[in-house]
Amino acid sequence: MTYTNIMLENQDAIRIITVDHPPANTWDLVTVEAFEQVIDDVEKDSDARVVIVTGAGDKCFSAGFDVKDAANASLISPKARGLWTRIDRFSKPVIAALNGYALGGGLELAMSCHFRIMVDAPKAKLGLTELNLGIIPGWGGTQRLPRIVGRSRALDMILFSRMLTAREAFEAGLVNQVTPPERLMDDALELAQKLAERPPIAVSCVLKAMAAGEYEGLERGFEVEAEGSARVRDSNDCIEGFQAFLEKRRPAFTGT
Repeated sequence: MTYTNIMLENQDAIRIITVDHPPANTWDLVTVEAFEQVIDDVEKDSDARVVIVTGAGDKCFSAGFDVKDAANASLISPKARGLWTRIDRFSKPVIAALNGYALGGGLELAMSCHFRIMVDAPKAKLGLTELNLGIIPGWGGTQRLPRIVGRSRALDMILFSRMLTAREAFEAGLVNQVTPPERLMDDALELAQKLAERPPIAVSCVLKAMAAGEYEGLERGFEVEAEGSARVRDSNDCIEGFQAFLEKRRPAFTGT
């Protein structure tokens, strides 16, 4: 299936989503709606275990909102905000492969992913620079940035439209790994493969429990954790995990 401004590639259990809307991989209404369709398809794909999101080209992950589609801003913002939250709560691990700068809504998308790998390049920077335009981050940035880097650092970044290099972002905990540009997709695929080899049901239960605690409160998080614990105990992967441990071999999880 083809999508406007979005590419989807399958590599075994890994799905690679590439935002391809030149020159800066920005988000207009058409692109947001195409991304929504891709997410629908990947979520229903029982063979997909891990997702990688990246930008086309070698300079830009995403510069955020497409100002050329300002007429649809009132439609784009709530849709993008909901989609980014859907990624944050996705039941399969999502890795952001940051191939260049990520600004505004682009960084907000990256922050909704579960892991972030960023290229170490002079022009690769991360920032929520909306205040330079007299507006504020509106696709979840005011909530996710302090959750990741802390309130004081987030206020400094947002109120002064401060951008971080890859190394600064790593030190702040905003990215998990920094890599040379030529290694980005190799490193992202290596991480994705390691995640794909983990027990899929258990991985999904962990993601759901964490998301429930963050979005619905601690008590609900405990409830979802308990539900997940009961579910994995009845899985074939649980039997395989214990058998592999006793037999001193590597487990082969099937997601059943």
